[in-house]
Amino acid sequence: MTAVDRSVRHLTGLGGASTSRVLDLMSIARNHADNPDHKAKPLFISQALNRSILLRHRVRSDETYMFLAPRSVATKIIVPFDEHELRLGGRSFFVDQTGYFETLQQIGNYRDDHAAARDEEVLRLIDSVPSLDPFLLREHLRINGFDVADAYFEISLGDRKRMYEYVAKNISSLIHLATRNTANSYGFSTQKLVSALLSTEVDEKLEPLRLTLGLDGRDFREGVFSWRGFLYYKWSMTDFLPKIRSVLREVRVIRPGNVKTPEQGQYLTESKRRIADAVQQAGRDVSNVLKTYDAAYGQLVESGNPLAFRSFLLDAPRMFLELGEKTGALSHMASFWQYRFPKGQSPRVDAEELALIFQGFESSFGIGSPQYLALAS
Repeated sequence: MTAVDRSVRHLTGLGGASTSRVLDLMSIARNHADNPDHKAKPLFISQALNRSILLRHRVRSDETYMFLAPRSVATKIIVPFDEHELRLGGRSFFVDQTGYFETLQQIGNYRDDHAAARDEEVLRLIDSVPSLDPFLLREHLRINGFDVADAYFEISLGDRKRMYEYVAKNISSLIHLATRNTANSYGFSTQKLVSALLSTEVDEKLEPLRLTLGLDGRDFREGVFSWRGFLYYKWSMTDFLPKIRSVLREVRVIRPGNVKTPEQGQYLTESKRRIADAVQQAGRDVSNVLKTYDAAYGQLVESGNPLAFRSFLLDAPRMFLELGEKTGALSHMASFWQYRFPKGQSPRVDAEELALIFQGFESSFGIGSPQYLALAS
């Protein structure tokens, strides 16, 4: 039986695109109603799912019974009853909840098992990554054989607004290079170029960049997407890096109550160490990839030679997997911890809950660790 979910009413300000925690397919469908690519290469075959809202959901204590294995975070699918009146709520379910495939078939209203199996595979791929950021999702789906329209991988309006000044500052040198001889011809302005770079639309406003990079057709579109991705990751790191440092300090010193066995206490102590090591390693890995981008970009703006940067951008999508997984794990850890332990409040938690939280963090970083339930008995 599917749940009637009223939380959809809180999602009206998403901006119609993807963030690290939300994929608003309903708004994307509405905004791209006349986009033939959106219709030709849908994310889901089911029209109901293709107009749903997917989110990374923190599993509450009264929801744990729905899963065979303990989870701290799950992928939630909400299908609104009326996309024009979100206050009416919608039907919702989780990936991998008990009876998950049967629920998917019911809500998806499939005409054949092949379509249901295809959408179920897409949902599992989405559930398997630590973040819903658009660049990670696009590459993860692509390497698994799913060619999906670019419209599904827009940066949300809120993120675009927050990124605007950062991007304008970071590409100021290239703006000068790209427009020395083309500003009058193409009616260039910084505002137009940055706005175009942060949008999925690749049109004449990006012509100065196309000429500078010496790309055309699909290569230029892919190159712009890659560039947008690296700017997104560089910006997001500046946004949440201070948060993860603060969270890591709190993780190291937190003392849970009701530790049932010495083994459980040992697990928590060792898990703290593993998480701290993983956070530091993820930070180094992300920094190294971004330095590769900076070096290629530097060759472009300092020497005026676009070849190295062009080659880098065309090779960049494969790097999104590492970048997205590492930044997704870091971002998830920071946001979950700050949600569970708000600033200004004494952090109170029992050992069993903290072990489940740590297990979720370790899973996000790809760390194999003992099952906490076995240590609690």
